[in-house]
Amino acid sequence: METWRRRLRYALAAIYLFIGVVHLVATDAMLPLMPDWVPQPRLVILATGLCEIAGAIGLVTGRFRRAAALGLALYAVCVYPANLKHAFDHVHVDGIPDSWWYHGPRLAFQPVFVWAALWAGGLIDWPFGGGRRSAEAATEISGDPARPPKGPGPDAPATIREP
Repeated sequence: METWRRRLRYALAAIYLFIGVVHLVATDAMLPLMPDWVPQPRLVILATGLCEIAGAIGLVTGRFRRAAALGLALYAVCVYPANLKHAFDHVHVDGIPDSWWYHGPRLAFQPVFVWAALWAGGLIDWPFGGGRRSAEAATEISGDPARPPKGPGPDAPATIREP
């Protein structure tokens, strides 16, 4: 499972790095996507580009992985209004299709990006983990000194010792 988590981390990092660079180099092309209530939309686009790049880098580093995963998940939630405006206001952006064949899957997939960032960053185990007990077992295996291994849980089989 850890192999898939690592692969997803690298895939997300590549996607967010690419999108972050696009935010920085094609800022003006993205301005029409910004909802009217967003203050200083140009600055917001540039800031989100930098955040995407920082998140991509953080996602592949051990020290910042969890913070980056949380940041990218929150980012995916925060940009949803721009995605909705793009779809429902039929905003044309060169190089991006303006059809529901594009917008439908994009809008439906946004929650998957939230989950993917959280799972790849190790913040959640759902649906592959067995809940809290499985997370504890993973910590015991990893040898994280911040969380020492615990004894057997209430569901552990009893051991019978011969006298």
